[in-house]
Amino acid sequence: MTDLVVKVPDIGDFKDIPVIEIFVKPGDTVKAEDSLVTLESDKATMDVPSPGAGVVKELKVKLGDKVSEGSVIVVLDVLERRLRHQPFQFVLGHRRGPRQTIARRKSASSAAR
Repeated sequence: MTDLVVKVPDIGDFKDIPVIEIFVKPGDTVKAEDSLVTLESDKATMDVPSPGAGVVKELKVKLGDKVSEGSVIVVLDVLERRLRHQPFQFVLGHRRGPRQTIARRKSASSAAR
């Protein structure tokens, strides 16, 4: 698996924003867009989503920690990144196989009638 470091995204001019909620722990499986933590400034509350699917390898913050843009929150083991880098022809070839099989089955059943 590939490590993906998840950092606090652009949160404007705010610095030292407290982590008020943590939704994951090491070993948890997450999907893309699952909330990892909640940050709360004096003006807004923001959930930080997972950028991809994977397994939480390390949690770099704890409840009450203060973070700013670019602070590391979580390290994920991400299988999805490796799959995206497979050659396009491989994926296409894999998809063609079942379709050809289905087409042959339909042809064979039509011929049998």
